[in-house]
Amino acid sequence: METLGCAKNQVDSDKLTGTLVADGLVAAPAPTDADLVVVNTCAFVEEARAESLDTVLALAGARRPGSEVVVTGCLAERYGEELALALPEVDAVVGFGVPVHLGRRGGGRGGRRGGGRAVPSFDLLELPRPPAAAPWAYVKVAEGCDRACGFCAIPSFRGPQRSRSVESILREVEALGAGVREIVLVAQDLAAYGRDQGRGDRRIVRLVEAVAERVERVRLLYLYPSDLTDGLVEAICATGVPYFDLSLQHVSRPLLRAMRRWGDGERFLARMDDIRRRQPEAAFRSNFIIGYPGETEDDHDALLDFLEAARLDWCGFFAWSPEEGTHAAALDRRVAPALVAERLGECRLRQDAITAEGRDALVGLDVEVLVDRPGVGRTYREAPEIDGIVQVPVTLAVGELATVRVGGALGPDLVADADVLVGGGGSTPAHG
Repeated sequence: METLGCAKNQVDSDKLTGTLVADGLVAAPAPTDADLVVVNTCAFVEEARAESLDTVLALAGARRPGSEVVVTGCLAERYGEELALALPEVDAVVGFGVPVHLGRRGGGRGGRRGGGRAVPSFDLLELPRPPAAAPWAYVKVAEGCDRACGFCAIPSFRGPQRSRSVESILREVEALGAGVREIVLVAQDLAAYGRDQGRGDRRIVRLVEAVAERVERVRLLYLYPSDLTDGLVEAICATGVPYFDLSLQHVSRPLLRAMRRWGDGERFLARMDDIRRRQPEAAFRSNFIIGYPGETEDDHDALLDFLEAARLDWCGFFAWSPEEGTHAAALDRRVAPALVAERLGECRLRQDAITAEGRDALVGLDVEVLVDRPGVGRTYREAPEIDGIVQVPVTLAVGELATVRVGGALGPDLVADADVLVGGGGSTPAHG
């Protein structure tokens, strides 16, 4: 199972893996050893689509004789038959929930070629999944999105938001196993969880509180800033993981309106200042689109000024990509690619320095880490897979919560002293 794209895709892959294993298949150690190779693709922007296609072609070319390659995920959902015709190298291109013969002597594009046992149509969101292999796990709480952001095509192929029940999410959390110490809640529009059920903000707060009763750490990814209410901020801080992943995209008010988004830099800074008054050690992450049609030099300067003022712990920058069927695809005043590249470089250089300064400031402090794997841990400040890490003594057991002293910083990563101060215990955000 090869997974590309976001954390939500990883959850889908885990559930597909669980379904295939329950059907009698066994996980292969490498693609070249597999009878069945499934590529779960991403289609968010052009760069992601190119990576997905390159990966599919590489795996199709390297597979062993007689094996099958199946393409699923967002690329299959979005392009379907068009993709199937363009990829004669693969055995099937199928969206989630489409019946297809997998792993039984013949795939069949779209499930049409016979010879195998069909996997029935299923609700991927509610599929059971195998126990977690790490001391943390993503849990997807909703599928789809009700927003109409000018740059995003996801609602066109993932559909409107469809929230799970709190009860089904808690069952999944418990089924992941007692070894899971951190749950990372994900959705396309996480703060809007439950709104399609008529529950709104109170629903996401209830969910966070309920999950926090079952695991030591709860982390939320992808929060739309207008829905970051006082109640949700308080619930997040109460978990001991004051980590705020805010989907800002830009800070220029005119540009955000062209993106069909809420807010501006002044409002974002005011909200972050309010959170820091409640929890001075709160960590912040965001992402920004560079080169959206109509972006001016003043807009770019405003973003650079915002980065200096906001002092985000983590930040990603992405070049705008024209997505078929989106509002932005028809806009003029496009920014020249060379200028986009220049602006990306300036933003990344500025933010790298800010992140490094923030990491240097932690040297000498005692921090609580969750040991993800031998020699590698994370404080509440680092989300798995996307942020930095803490290098810890290899003597610490995987899954252990331990307090260590930060002895140094290497760019985005921290290095703990060899001596562990305290093993186990609860989280103390003020000290890490």
